[in-house]
Amino acid sequence: MASKYQAPRGTFDILPGDAGARRGIEAAAAAIFARAGYGPIATPAFEETELFERGVGRSTDIVRKEMFTFEDKGGRSITLRPEGTAPICRAYLEHGMHKLAQPVKLSYVGPFFRHERPQAGRYRQFHQIGAEVIGTDSPLADAEAIVLLSDLLTELGVPGVELRLGSLGSAGTRGAYMEELKTHLRAHEAELSEDVRERIEINPLRAFDADDEGTRGVMASAPTIVERLDDEDAEHFNEVQALLKAAGVAFTIDPTLVRGLDYYTRTIFSFVCDGLGAQSEVGGGGRYDGLIEQLGGPPTAAVGWAAGIERILLALGGAEEETGRDAFLAAADPGQRQRALTLAGELRHAGFTVEVDLAGRSLKGQLKHADRIRARRVLILEADGSAQLREMESGEQRPVDPARLIEAIDGEQA
Repeated sequence: MASKYQAPRGTFDILPGDAGARRGIEAAAAAIFARAGYGPIATPAFEETELFERGVGRSTDIVRKEMFTFEDKGGRSITLRPEGTAPICRAYLEHGMHKLAQPVKLSYVGPFFRHERPQAGRYRQFHQIGAEVIGTDSPLADAEAIVLLSDLLTELGVPGVELRLGSLGSAGTRGAYMEELKTHLRAHEAELSEDVRERIEINPLRAFDADDEGTRGVMASAPTIVERLDDEDAEHFNEVQALLKAAGVAFTIDPTLVRGLDYYTRTIFSFVCDGLGAQSEVGGGGRYDGLIEQLGGPPTAAVGWAAGIERILLALGGAEEETGRDAFLAAADPGQRQRALTLAGELRHAGFTVEVDLAGRSLKGQLKHADRIRARRVLILEADGSAQLREMESGEQRPVDPARLIEAIDGEQA
C-alpha cells in the first residue's frame, strides 16, 4: 500500500535488506581505526552557520549554494553539517584536546547534508566515514591517513580504485601561485564559463574542476601549483610519495587536483573508482594546517579524509544479500509458543541468531517462513514436550533434547 508521504527528494530510507552491507563497511572501518589508535568522535548534526562560513570558505559551492541553513527559535543561524572536519576542529578546541598528547587521532561516521542535484552517488543526505590527525605537520601523518583509506577500500574489495595525489603548497606558496593563475584566467576571460569568471578573484583554483568545454581548454595551458612549490613544500610532498611507495600504495600525481573546500594546504588526495562515472570519488581529503587557527585556536597542523558510504556501496554493486538465521523455533501446538520464546532467548544469549513465529502460523506455515528467512535449521517443539531438529538444506530430521539444545546446535555449527 502506497503512502501519500514520501522521503524528501535526494534522501532515502535505509531498509533492513540494505543495512547489513552498511554495517559491514562501518565495522571494517572501525576495526582499522581501532588498530591504528583512532578514537571515535560524534558531533551534532547541526552547527552554527559561521563555523562553515569561516572554516569551509564563503567562496565555495558548499557555502554559496549547498548548505541547509535555517534560523532557530532563538534567532540563531544554524546549518546542517555539510562536512565533518570543521565540526571536529570545533570540538577539538571546545574540549581542550590541544592540551592532550599530540597528535590527536579521531574517527567518525554519520549523516551529512548538501542541497545538491540528486543523482547516482550524490544525495542531499549522505553518510560518510572519516579520520582526522590533529597536531602534527609530519609527512608520516599524511601517509598514514592515506594508507588507512587504502586499506579500507582494499579490505572491502572496492574494484578499479586509483589514488590521485597532489599538493596545494603552504599559504605563502599558494598566494603567489594564485596571482599567477588569476593573470592566466583574466587573459582568457572571454573563453571561461560565467561561474568561473565570477570567481576569478575569490577562488580561481575551482576552474580546474570546471566541466565547461571553454574553461577546460583554458585550463589545459594554465600553470599548476605542483610546478610552483617552494623547497619546503616540495620536500614535504616528496616525502609523502616516498612513504606511500614504501607502504606499497600505488598512486598517480595529478597536478590539476583540487578540493571543494578552502581549508586544504599541502597534500591533497582522491581515491576514484572507474566504475562510478561522473561521481567517481569514493573518498579523499588532505592536509589543513590553517583551519584550527581560522576558528580561533592556536596554529595547529592537521590532515584527514572522508569516504562516502553510498559511493562505496555503488562501487561494490549494491547491498549484499542478507545473512540467514542459525535457527527457527516452530511450535507444533499453540501451547508450545511460550516455551519457544523462552528457548529462543536462551539461544540468543548464547550468541545464535534465532527467530520464533509471531504471526500464529500453522506448523506448515512456520516451516515455509523458516525457509523464506533462510534459517539453517528448525527446532520443532511437539505437543508432548519432545523436540525435533530439522536441517533445512538436507531435510534431515532427528529428535533432540530441548534441555541440551545449545550443545546440539553448537555441534551442528562445528
